[in-house]
Amino acid sequence: MRILPILTVAPLLLAAPLLLANADPAAIPPHVKAMLDAALASGNEAEVATIAKYARAAAPDTADAIVAVVDAWHAERLAKRQEKLRQAGVFDLWKGRAEIGGYFTTGNTENIGISGALDLQRETLRWRHKIRLAADYQESLGLVSREHYLAAYEPNFKFGNRGYVYGATQYESDRFLGYTDRYSASLGAGYSAIKRPGMTLDVELGPAYRHTNFTDATVESSIAARGSIDFDWKLSSAISLSQDASAYIQHFNSSITGTTALNAKLIGPLAAKLSYSVQYESMPPIGRVGTDTTSRASLVYSF
Repeated sequence: MRILPILTVAPLLLAAPLLLANADPAAIPPHVKAMLDAALASGNEAEVATIAKYARAAAPDTADAIVAVVDAWHAERLAKRQEKLRQAGVFDLWKGRAEIGGYFTTGNTENIGISGALDLQRETLRWRHKIRLAADYQESLGLVSREHYLAAYEPNFKFGNRGYVYGATQYESDRFLGYTDRYSASLGAGYSAIKRPGMTLDVELGPAYRHTNFTDATVESSIAARGSIDFDWKLSSAISLSQDASAYIQHFNSSITGTTALNAKLIGPLAAKLSYSVQYESMPPIGRVGTDTTSRASLVYSF
Protein backbone atom coordinates (compact mmCIF):
# COMPACT_ATOMS: atom_id res chain seq x y z
CA MET A 1 0.00 0.00 0.00
CA ARG A 2 2.95 2.34 0.54
CA ILE A 3 4.52 1.62 -2.85
CA LEU A 4 2.08 3.94 -4.76
CA PRO A 5 2.87 7.14 -2.79
CA ILE A 6 6.58 6.44 -3.16
CA LEU A 7 6.18 5.95 -6.90
CA THR A 8 4.20 9.23 -7.08
CA VAL A 9 6.75 11.34 -5.17
CA ALA A 10 9.87 9.82 -6.72
CA PRO A 11 9.53 11.60 -10.12
CA LEU A 12 9.13 14.94 -8.35
CA LEU A 13 12.29 14.34 -6.32
CA LEU A 14 14.18 13.40 -9.45
CA ALA A 15 12.88 16.51 -11.29
CA ALA A 16 13.63 18.94 -8.44
CA PRO A 17 17.19 19.78 -9.59
CA LEU A 18 15.85 20.49 -13.07
CA LEU A 19 13.13 22.79 -11.71
CA LEU A 20 15.64 24.69 -9.59
CA ALA A 21 17.94 25.03 -12.57
CA ASN A 22 15.10 26.52 -14.61
CA ALA A 23 14.65 29.23 -11.94
CA ASP A 24 18.36 30.15 -12.01
CA PRO A 25 18.89 33.50 -13.84
CA ALA A 26 22.21 32.15 -15.09
CA ALA A 27 20.28 29.59 -17.13
CA ILE A 28 18.68 32.29 -19.32
CA PRO A 29 20.27 32.33 -22.81
CA PRO A 30 22.68 35.30 -23.17
CA HIS A 31 20.81 36.97 -26.03
CA VAL A 32 17.49 36.74 -24.16
CA LYS A 33 19.12 37.97 -20.93
CA ALA A 34 20.62 40.97 -22.76
CA MET A 35 17.20 41.90 -24.17
CA LEU A 36 15.60 41.56 -20.74
CA ASP A 37 18.35 43.60 -19.04
CA ALA A 38 17.86 46.41 -21.56
CA ALA A 39 14.14 46.52 -20.79
CA LEU A 40 14.79 46.57 -17.02
CA ALA A 41 17.30 49.39 -17.45
CA SER A 42 14.67 51.51 -19.22
CA GLY A 43 12.53 51.55 -16.07
CA ASN A 44 9.34 51.36 -18.14
CA GLU A 45 6.99 48.76 -16.61
CA ALA A 46 4.95 48.35 -19.79
CA GLU A 47 8.08 47.64 -21.82
CA VAL A 48 9.38 45.21 -19.18
CA ALA A 49 6.08 43.28 -19.24
CA THR A 50 6.15 43.08 -23.04
CA ILE A 51 9.80 41.99 -23.30
CA ALA A 52 9.35 39.44 -20.50
CA LYS A 53 6.37 37.96 -22.34
CA TYR A 54 8.33 37.42 -25.54
CA ALA A 55 11.42 36.29 -23.65
CA ARG A 56 9.41 33.49 -22.03
CA ALA A 57 8.12 32.50 -25.46
CA ALA A 58 11.63 32.52 -26.95
CA ALA A 59 13.13 30.51 -24.08
CA PRO A 60 10.28 28.50 -22.49
CA ASP A 61 12.72 26.24 -20.61
CA THR A 62 13.85 29.27 -18.54
CA ALA A 63 10.43 30.92 -18.09
CA ASP A 64 10.65 30.52 -14.30
CA ALA A 65 14.03 32.25 -14.23
CA ILE A 66 12.70 35.15 -16.33
CA VAL A 67 9.72 35.56 -13.98
CA ALA A 68 12.09 35.50 -10.98
CA VAL A 69 14.27 38.25 -12.50
CA VAL A 70 11.25 40.48 -13.23
CA ASP A 71 9.74 39.88 -9.78
CA ALA A 72 13.05 40.81 -8.12
CA TRP A 73 13.16 44.00 -10.22
CA HIS A 74 9.63 44.95 -9.13
CA ALA A 75 10.43 44.24 -5.47
CA GLU A 76 13.59 46.35 -5.62
CA ARG A 77 11.75 49.28 -7.23
CA LEU A 78 8.98 49.08 -4.62
CA ALA A 79 11.48 49.02 -1.75
CA LYS A 80 13.36 52.04 -3.13
CA ARG A 81 10.12 53.98 -3.64
CA GLN A 82 8.90 53.26 -0.10
CA GLU A 83 12.26 54.27 1.37
CA LYS A 84 12.17 57.51 -0.64
CA LEU A 85 8.68 58.27 0.67
CA ARG A 86 9.75 57.60 4.27
CA GLN A 87 12.72 59.96 4.07
CA ALA A 88 10.98 62.75 2.12
CA GLY A 89 10.77 66.19 3.69
CA VAL A 90 7.75 68.50 3.76
CA PHE A 91 8.78 70.25 0.54
CA ASP A 92 9.70 67.05 -1.33
CA LEU A 93 7.57 64.88 -3.64
CA TRP A 94 5.37 67.72 -4.89
CA LYS A 95 4.14 67.37 -8.46
CA GLY A 96 1.91 69.72 -10.37
CA ARG A 97 0.84 71.48 -13.51
CA ALA A 98 0.17 75.06 -14.50
CA GLU A 99 -2.48 75.88 -17.08
CA ILE A 100 -3.22 79.03 -19.02
CA GLY A 101 -5.53 79.52 -21.97
CA GLY A 102 -8.53 81.14 -23.55
CA TYR A 103 -12.20 80.27 -23.52
CA PHE A 104 -15.66 81.25 -24.67
CA THR A 105 -18.68 81.02 -22.41
CA THR A 106 -22.43 80.53 -22.76
CA GLY A 107 -25.14 81.17 -20.21
CA ASN A 108 -24.96 84.31 -18.11
CA THR A 109 -21.96 85.58 -20.10
CA GLU A 110 -20.99 85.29 -23.76
CA ASN A 111 -17.45 86.54 -24.08
CA ILE A 112 -13.91 85.53 -24.83
CA GLY A 113 -11.38 85.67 -22.02
CA ILE A 114 -8.40 84.06 -20.31
CA SER A 115 -8.15 81.50 -17.56
CA GLY A 116 -5.40 80.08 -15.38
CA ALA A 117 -5.09 77.18 -12.96
CA LEU A 118 -2.46 75.58 -10.75
CA ASP A 119 -2.74 72.00 -9.47
CA LEU A 120 -0.34 70.56 -6.90
CA GLN A 121 -0.22 67.04 -5.43
CA ARG A 122 2.02 65.31 -2.92
CA GLU A 123 1.72 61.59 -2.17
CA THR A 124 3.44 59.59 0.57
CA LEU A 125 2.87 56.09 1.95
CA ARG A 126 -0.19 57.14 3.96
CA TRP A 127 -1.03 60.69 2.92
CA ARG A 128 -2.03 62.42 -0.30
CA HIS A 129 -2.40 66.21 -0.47
CA LYS A 130 -4.16 68.02 -3.33
CA ILE A 131 -4.22 71.80 -3.85
CA ARG A 132 -6.01 73.65 -6.65
CA LEU A 133 -6.06 77.34 -7.50
CA ALA A 134 -8.07 78.64 -10.47
CA ALA A 135 -9.19 81.98 -11.85
CA ASP A 136 -11.22 83.23 -14.82
CA TYR A 137 -11.35 86.91 -15.65
CA GLN A 138 -12.91 88.84 -18.53
CA GLU A 139 -13.41 92.48 -19.37
CA SER A 140 -15.59 93.73 -22.20
CA LEU A 141 -15.44 97.40 -23.16
CA GLY A 142 -13.91 98.21 -19.77
CA LEU A 143 -16.60 96.31 -17.86
CA VAL A 144 -15.95 93.05 -16.03
CA SER A 145 -18.17 90.37 -17.51
CA ARG A 146 -16.63 87.22 -16.04
CA GLU A 147 -14.91 86.78 -12.68
CA HIS A 148 -14.55 83.38 -11.05
CA TYR A 149 -12.04 82.40 -8.37
CA LEU A 150 -11.48 79.05 -6.65
CA ALA A 151 -9.08 77.76 -4.00
CA ALA A 152 -9.33 74.18 -2.71
CA TYR A 153 -7.31 71.89 -0.47
CA GLU A 154 -7.96 68.18 0.10
CA PRO A 155 -5.88 65.86 2.32
CA ASN A 156 -6.37 62.08 2.04
CA PHE A 157 -5.35 59.47 4.61
CA LYS A 158 -4.94 56.04 3.00
CA PHE A 159 -5.89 53.17 5.29
CA GLY A 160 -5.62 50.50 2.59
CA ASN A 161 -4.62 49.87 -0.99
CA ARG A 162 -7.87 51.43 -2.24
CA GLY A 163 -9.72 53.02 0.69
CA TYR A 164 -9.00 56.42 2.23
CA VAL A 165 -10.51 59.13 4.39
CA TYR A 166 -10.66 62.62 2.91
CA GLY A 167 -11.10 66.16 4.13
CA ALA A 168 -12.01 68.94 1.69
CA THR A 169 -12.10 72.71 2.09
CA GLN A 170 -12.96 75.09 -0.71
CA TYR A 171 -13.50 78.79 -1.38
CA GLU A 172 -15.33 80.11 -4.44
CA SER A 173 -16.42 83.48 -5.76
CA ASP A 174 -18.53 84.03 -8.87
CA ARG A 175 -20.81 87.05 -8.70
CA PHE A 176 -22.06 86.45 -12.24
CA LEU A 177 -23.39 83.08 -11.14
CA GLY A 178 -25.02 84.72 -8.14
CA TYR A 179 -22.67 84.57 -5.13
CA THR A 180 -19.78 86.70 -3.93
CA ASP A 181 -18.32 84.22 -1.43
CA ARG A 182 -18.88 80.54 -0.77
CA TYR A 183 -17.06 78.44 1.82
CA SER A 184 -17.36 74.64 1.84
CA ALA A 185 -15.96 71.98 4.17
CA SER A 186 -16.43 68.22 3.99
CA LEU A 187 -15.18 65.05 5.65
CA GLY A 188 -15.88 61.57 4.32
CA ALA A 189 -14.65 58.34 2.75
CA GLY A 190 -13.05 57.69 -0.61
CA TYR A 191 -12.46 54.55 -2.63
CA SER A 192 -10.24 53.87 -5.66
CA ALA A 193 -12.72 51.85 -7.71
CA ILE A 194 -10.26 51.51 -10.62
CA LYS A 195 -6.54 51.46 -9.95
CA ARG A 196 -4.45 50.09 -12.78
CA PRO A 197 -1.78 51.39 -15.19
CA GLY A 198 -3.36 53.89 -17.54
CA MET A 199 -6.71 54.17 -15.76
CA THR A 200 -7.86 55.35 -12.33
CA LEU A 201 -11.24 56.17 -10.80
CA ASP A 202 -11.66 57.66 -7.32
CA VAL A 203 -15.11 58.04 -5.76
CA GLU A 204 -15.82 60.12 -2.62
CA LEU A 205 -18.90 60.62 -0.44
CA GLY A 206 -19.48 62.41 2.84
CA PRO A 207 -21.33 65.15 4.74
CA ALA A 208 -20.46 68.81 4.20
CA TYR A 209 -21.14 72.31 5.48
CA ARG A 210 -21.52 75.34 3.20
CA HIS A 211 -21.80 79.06 3.85
CA THR A 212 -22.78 81.28 0.91
CA ASN A 213 -23.11 85.05 0.50
CA PHE A 214 -25.35 85.69 -2.49
CA THR A 215 -25.31 88.81 -4.65
CA ASP A 216 -28.86 89.70 -3.57
CA ALA A 217 -27.58 90.17 0.02
CA THR A 218 -29.03 86.88 1.30
CA VAL A 219 -26.83 84.57 3.35
CA GLU A 220 -27.24 80.81 3.50
CA SER A 221 -25.56 78.29 5.83
CA SER A 222 -26.54 74.66 5.57
CA ILE A 223 -25.53 71.04 6.02
CA ALA A 224 -25.13 69.24 2.70
CA ALA A 225 -24.06 65.92 1.20
CA ARG A 226 -20.97 65.93 -0.99
CA GLY A 227 -20.04 63.42 -3.67
CA SER A 228 -17.29 63.44 -6.29
CA ILE A 229 -15.64 61.33 -8.97
CA ASP A 230 -12.15 61.69 -10.44
CA PHE A 231 -11.56 59.62 -13.59
CA ASP A 232 -8.32 59.55 -15.61
CA TRP A 233 -7.71 57.40 -18.68
CA LYS A 234 -4.43 57.33 -20.61
CA LEU A 235 -5.53 56.51 -24.15
CA SER A 236 -1.96 56.42 -25.48
CA SER A 237 1.51 57.64 -24.59
CA ALA A 238 0.54 61.13 -25.77
CA ILE A 239 -3.24 61.44 -25.24
CA SER A 240 -5.28 61.23 -22.04
CA LEU A 241 -8.89 61.82 -21.07
CA SER A 242 -10.17 63.00 -17.69
CA GLN A 243 -13.58 63.51 -16.10
CA ASP A 244 -13.95 65.33 -12.78
CA ALA A 245 -17.32 66.02 -11.18
CA SER A 246 -18.59 67.02 -7.75
CA ALA A 247 -21.98 67.77 -6.23
CA TYR A 248 -23.23 69.44 -3.06
CA ILE A 249 -26.83 68.45 -2.38
CA GLN A 250 -28.74 70.40 0.26
CA HIS A 251 -32.21 71.64 1.20
CA PHE A 252 -31.75 75.07 -0.38
CA ASN A 253 -29.36 75.74 -3.26
CA SER A 254 -27.56 72.63 -4.56
CA SER A 255 -24.52 72.77 -6.85
CA ILE A 256 -23.12 70.41 -9.46
CA THR A 257 -19.87 70.95 -11.36
CA GLY A 258 -18.17 68.81 -13.95
CA THR A 259 -15.22 69.06 -16.33
CA THR A 260 -14.36 66.81 -19.26
CA ALA A 261 -10.85 67.32 -20.66
CA LEU A 262 -8.68 65.90 -23.42
CA ASN A 263 -4.90 66.33 -23.09
CA ALA A 264 -2.42 65.91 -25.94
CA LYS A 265 1.31 65.91 -25.20
CA LEU A 266 3.31 68.35 -27.32
CA ILE A 267 6.99 68.75 -26.43
CA GLY A 268 8.59 67.67 -23.16
CA PRO A 269 6.46 68.91 -20.25
CA LEU A 270 4.10 70.91 -22.49
CA ALA A 271 0.65 69.67 -23.48
CA ALA A 272 -2.42 71.05 -25.20
CA LYS A 273 -5.74 70.75 -23.39
CA LEU A 274 -9.33 71.03 -24.58
CA SER A 275 -11.97 71.06 -21.85
CA TYR A 276 -15.68 71.58 -21.34
CA SER A 277 -17.01 72.58 -17.91
CA VAL A 278 -20.56 72.82 -16.58
CA GLN A 279 -21.63 74.50 -13.34
CA TYR A 280 -25.24 74.21 -12.17
CA GLU A 281 -26.99 76.04 -9.32
CA SER A 282 -30.48 74.75 -8.46
CA MET A 283 -31.74 78.03 -6.91
CA PRO A 284 -29.79 81.01 -8.29
CA PRO A 285 -30.81 84.57 -7.39
CA ILE A 286 -33.61 86.11 -9.45
CA GLY A 287 -32.33 87.21 -12.84
CA ARG A 288 -29.53 84.66 -12.98
CA VAL A 289 -29.36 81.58 -15.21
CA GLY A 290 -28.81 78.37 -13.27
CA THR A 291 -26.30 76.78 -15.67
CA ASP A 292 -22.99 78.14 -16.95
CA THR A 293 -20.78 76.32 -19.48
CA THR A 294 -17.15 77.03 -20.30
CA SER A 295 -15.13 75.66 -23.21
CA ARG A 296 -11.37 76.13 -23.00
CA ALA A 297 -8.29 75.63 -25.14
CA SER A 298 -5.26 75.72 -22.85
CA LEU A 299 -1.54 75.17 -22.72
CA VAL A 300 -0.42 73.00 -19.78
CA TYR A 301 3.05 72.77 -18.24
CA SER A 302 3.72 69.78 -15.97
CA PHE A 303 6.47 69.70 -13.34
